[in-house]
Amino acid sequence: MGLNISAKIDKSSGFCFGVVYAIEMAEDILEREGSLYCLGDIVHNDEEVERLTKKGLKIIDHQQLESLQDEKILIRAHGEAPSTYQLALKNNLTLIDASCPVVLKLQNRIKTSHEEDEQILIFGKHGHAEVIGLRGQTDGKAIVFQDLAELDQMELPKKFTLYSQTTKSTEKFYHIKNELINRGFEVKANDTICRQVSNRYIELEHFVANYDKIIFVSGKKSSNGKVLYDVCKKYNEQSYFVSSIEEIDHGWFNQNDKVGICGATSTPMWLMENAKNALEAF
Repeated sequence: MGLNISAKIDKSSGFCFGVVYAIEMAEDILEREGSLYCLGDIVHNDEEVERLTKKGLKIIDHQQLESLQDEKILIRAHGEAPSTYQLALKNNLTLIDASCPVVLKLQNRIKTSHEEDEQILIFGKHGHAEVIGLRGQTDGKAIVFQDLAELDQMELPKKFTLYSQTTKSTEKFYHIKNELINRGFEVKANDTICRQVSNRYIELEHFVANYDKIIFVSGKKSSNGKVLYDVCKKYNEQSYFVSSIEEIDHGWFNQNDKVGICGATSTPMWLMENAKNALEAF
């Protein structure tokens, strides 16, 4: 006898418009031409990357890009630093630019701040593709930090401009801003967090409260996934993080459980639908 689980997918979960745009662009070219280079993982989700790789998408890194000539390269939603565009001109590469408009706007704002000789701090994840592109607008001079504790180890100027990676927590950003002002710094703060992402915190908070258990589906590389999973865990302790259907454990559930399924902005809807089908088959 089965567990008789009823599972429902959160309608606000799944790809944000920036990721949808990049994937649709890739699929159009793959359908026509059968292959396409992409600089870095098109999305921080291994299952979706694998699906597109089977269609002919070739993931390359910056080192491999340097040796390519006369090729077509997709720039994913995270955006790129100016050096990538300079290399493309030098190597006669055609860039298919799927940079998210929210990220492009932020890049331009940071570039303007840098040109006006402002000292720039970026609240973001070290090594994240978007953050590398943002820091690139400042010739590598912006200070990137992941939390306040990191800033405690630094000698900061008295006056600076504060920006944020687009997928960071709004709450944390304002906490950092207020704390720095309280410490006597002159902070010009720019809230550059994507509202399509930040609105999900509120939506998730309401969604997860309605279920016995929560299955949060996300790639392990997704920084947005980590933040959203923390929201799930905060409002429903019975929340479980999985990257693939195989990771769902039968032992987590009881008879007649109501299970909510949600995911990151990099989680494909088909993967959440697979999770729903797997749960209802238990």
